[in-house]
This record gives sequence, structure tokens and C-alpha cells, in this order.
Amino acid sequence: MSKDLIFYTNPMSRGRIVRWMLEEVGAPYETVILDYASSLKGVEYLAINPMGKVPAIKHGDTVVTESAAICAYLADAFPQAGLAPPLADRGDYYRWLFFGAGPVEAAVTARSLGYEPKPEQKRMAGFGSLEDTLNALEGAVAGGGYMAGDSFTAADVYTGSQIGWGMQFGSIDKRPAFTAYWDRVSSRPAAIRAREIDDALIAAAQAQPA
Repeated sequence: MSKDLIFYTNPMSRGRIVRWMLEEVGAPYETVILDYASSLKGVEYLAINPMGKVPAIKHGDTVVTESAAICAYLADAFPQAGLAPPLADRGDYYRWLFFGAGPVEAAVTARSLGYEPKPEQKRMAGFGSLEDTLNALEGAVAGGGYMAGDSFTAADVYTGSQIGWGMQFGSIDKRPAFTAYWDRVSSRPAAIRAREIDDALIAAAQAQPA
């Protein structure tokens, strides 16, 4: 039996990652757009995510927040989309999916906020340093394939989005391996559809009178 799939987002947020994942999955879904000034911190949405942040999904009675968790959940909930390897082959898949949610997210945010661990602090920081993190990430995408081998997976949606977003805003170096990888994954039809949907929502919001 199919379950209703509801997507809570704002087109100027990490919800763009989950939009891409939903388009890859191909299942019908309802979109609820939340406003930063009001509904995002409203009582109704706080019942979905007490953090008052997007994205989130509701699939039947199941609520999932956090972009990486949503991507992993959708890959398992819709196995016909082929976005997760077989269980026996998920080492690299889990590694790089959560490397994006852990070291990459933390290292990029720390640098953006002006924090750089001192050499003696690197052991305390899960990401070590931004340079260490990006060097490891570069190894995952070099060689012309995908993060979990020869097949595109949810790890490419989530951690790949971190690469694309970071290069766009200057928080991740435009290394040749990163640009070549991003060109491969961002040209997928689902990625293009997702961008067009969210860009249209942004344009429509900007066109409304103040």
C-alpha cells in the first residue's frame, strides 16, 4: 500500500538536496513550503521538527529530519530507484554519505564562521582540519566514478551536493576532481528537474509585491 509522502522545505535551504533525492526516487510527493519569517517556527511545523529547520519529510506516519538521514531513508523506502547498494556492499556508501554529514559539514561551517583548529586541537575536532577533510573527499571522487563505486547512489546526492554548494559559495576549493565530479552528477535529469523546480519557486516569491 502506498503512503503519502510530504516534503517540508524552503527553496533557499538544504531542502534543495532532498528535492533532488525525491526527483531521483520518482515517487509522487506533496511539497509544503515554509517561510523563514513565520511558519518555519510555527507550532504546526515544530511538531514535525522541534528544531524548526528544513528539510523534513513525512512518509505515512514516519517523520525524518536531517538531509543525510532523509536521503538514506528514501533510498531504502524506494529500493526500485536503485539509490543504495546491496547491504553487503554498503561500506563506501555509508562512509561517504555520513562523511558529508559529519566532517564536511562541520569543517566548512567552522571555516565560514572564522574558526580554524590549532594544530594541537585537531585531535579534538572530528574533521581535523578543512584541508584534511577536502583531501579525503577528493580521493572519494577522483577517477571518474561515484562515491560508492560504479553506480550513482544517495551518497552522491547528499555529499555531492555539499561539493557543488561549497564550490558555488567559495567554501570548497574548485579542485579539478571536484569540478569534474560535480559536472557528472549535476547533469543528471533528476538534478536538473530539482533545480528548475526550486529556482522557479524562488523567482515566484521574488516577483510577489512586498
